Amino acid sequence: MGKAFWRILPLILIAYLFAYMDRVNVSFAATQMNEDLRFSATIYGLGGGLFFLGYALFEIPSNLMLVRFGARRWIARIMITWGLLSAGMMFVATPMQFYALRFLLGVAEAGFYPGVIFYFSGWFPPCHRSRAVSRFFIASPLASVAMGGMSGWLLALDGTGGLHGWQWLFLVQGLPTVVFGLVVLRYLPDAPATSAWLTADEKAWIETELAREQARIGAPARHDVLGAFRNPRVLLLGAIGFLLIAVITTVILNAPLILLEATALDPKSIGYLVALGGLLGAAAILVLGNHADRNGDRWGAAFRCGIVLAAAVLIMGLSPSPLLTCIAYLAFATVCFAIPMLTSSGWAEALHVRELAVGAAAINTLSQIGAFLAPYGWGAAKDATGSFELALVAFSVIALLMSALILVLRHRLRGHSAPADAVPA
Repeated sequence: MGKAFWRILPLILIAYLFAYMDRVNVSFAATQMNEDLRFSATIYGLGGGLFFLGYALFEIPSNLMLVRFGARRWIARIMITWGLLSAGMMFVATPMQFYALRFLLGVAEAGFYPGVIFYFSGWFPPCHRSRAVSRFFIASPLASVAMGGMSGWLLALDGTGGLHGWQWLFLVQGLPTVVFGLVVLRYLPDAPATSAWLTADEKAWIETELAREQARIGAPARHDVLGAFRNPRVLLLGAIGFLLIAVITTVILNAPLILLEATALDPKSIGYLVALGGLLGAAAILVLGNHADRNGDRWGAAFRCGIVLAAAVLIMGLSPSPLLTCIAYLAFATVCFAIPMLTSSGWAEALHVRELAVGAAAINTLSQIGAFLAPYGWGAAKDATGSFELALVAFSVIALLMSALILVLRHRLRGHSAPADAVPA
């Protein structure tokens, strides 16, 4: 596992860092772009959400292609196409162009995250999987660190070379993804059986441990697309993801705007605050990933983080104090990435390997529909009320409902079988 961690995780971590940066750098660009292009909150919300519609519609086809062509080739293809499209955001001039490019960016990135989860299921047994997922999932908060640290400086290039600051942001944060896609194509290993750096005994151990997990789960009756959407566990996981991603994505897409309105900080200071939140989130992912592997209870940890998430969003909506708003945002940033890390690393506990590729894509499809609908509703509420208060209160309720569903799933999985093998302390 040590060999696999060092050969695989640095590549996936950097790839996901670029993915997350290209997905949400529009949140920083919006502080200039919306004014320059005269985009209302509704236009911005719809454009922000259309990324996730494209992502959702092409999740399952993309994961089927990953199984057919192999993770190395398909992940590299995803990175190269989304990097080009992300850089192309610098040419947006109208709402329709904004909508089209955000949708196409989602199509290009579709399948990346569930593809990685499926890929990990063929490498890491359950007693190592949360740590593996956590080691690449810290790319999400680290992307916040990178964006927070550099976005203010890129926006300050406004007028340089005849470009707006937000155009520089898209260009500089998009093109490196294309280059790293070529690195992934060259160096990412496909599977344990074809890896020369594993011994025969090491390959046999991985195969035996993964077979034990599949025997515990039991073979599925069906593992096609329709079967996935009829699977109660897939539907419950999809409902959790729908609510979770709706809250996390929408708040992240609007965090610089929320903080700008509530605190009167300048864009660089807000960038540093977002970067601090990213560091806290990275630490939480590592700590909770290790803890979940040791005690085998990913879902209990996810529930507790969900309660913190709901409270933080509620305080951000109702707080009269700029300082309290900043503290609530940092609490939100600390747990918001840890929850999907914990839940997605538990997908392989709930689904047989033969239904995992399609099942993971189906779960993520349902999740991304929430990310498509929520930003538009958020923007409409902002335009109607003139503030973020109503939307933040509503999203805290959604986070509470998501937490309740996590408890339901935890109870069902524990009733079916013993928790996944835990690593002795």
